[in-house]
Amino acid sequence: MVTLDVRTLVVRILEVVLTCISFSLVASVGHSTDSFWTWCMFTWCFCFCVTILILVLELTSLSEKVPISWDDFTTAFAMLATLMVLAASIIYPVFFTCSTCGRQIGATVTSCLAFILYAVEVGLTRAKPGEISGFLSTVPGLLKVLEAFVACIIFICLDYNHFSRFPGLQWCVAVYSICFIFALLVIVFTICRLLALFPASFDKVLTVCNVLAVLMYITAMVIWPLYSFRNNPRPSYCQNLLCPWDNLVVITFMTSFNLGTYLADTVYSFRLVFFISRS
Repeated sequence: MVTLDVRTLVVRILEVVLTCISFSLVASVGHSTDSFWTWCMFTWCFCFCVTILILVLELTSLSEKVPISWDDFTTAFAMLATLMVLAASIIYPVFFTCSTCGRQIGATVTSCLAFILYAVEVGLTRAKPGEISGFLSTVPGLLKVLEAFVACIIFICLDYNHFSRFPGLQWCVAVYSICFIFALLVIVFTICRLLALFPASFDKVLTVCNVLAVLMYITAMVIWPLYSFRNNPRPSYCQNLLCPWDNLVVITFMTSFNLGTYLADTVYSFRLVFFISRS
């Protein structure tokens, strides 16, 4: 049974308003073919449309008839929207805002406010201690969404011409891909209520996979910078602008960030399997 919380309802209405203002202000400035501009516009439009869809389904009680885990879906979307809008709120002002660009500054402000609201929604929909809820409403579930999102950023920054030259870097790409696929499967299986298809206890499968992911990411954390930056200093033409070399730094940072995320996920999984389940 889907229950409608007034606080969550108000937050979602404000999210719709702010994301709508953001992409409207940016669209009024003019169109750009830059990939970063496209990403920001997609983020605001996507979050606007999905949030409206959620509101309509909940207000008409149609969400009760949707054959998915509604709590898991809304929580996963809130987490994803938080990360996407955060990225847009950082990227857009860096590349497209100036001291005299009023509409661009306005779009940045409303985007930052939308990010805060989506983060608040994550806090409102997250499962509280002792509360019975879907997996994606728990901390490990939210971490799975974060892991998948960070992997997507890594994929965006990858350059085939760079990693195809070194078997070590190809291994790193395999690590990112395997871990991303598993995180995505967990999210999809949870939302579609298919966890019963796992051949063993879901908690134990999750723990084993998290341990393997940590070990694999440790190797990537060592190998990626070793092969990427050895005899490869930052080119002189990159002094005042972003260039492909900077993507290597982004991937290195995101690899270390995701390693920390998987470590936290593993700790929660061990706590769930070996402590809470036996208490």
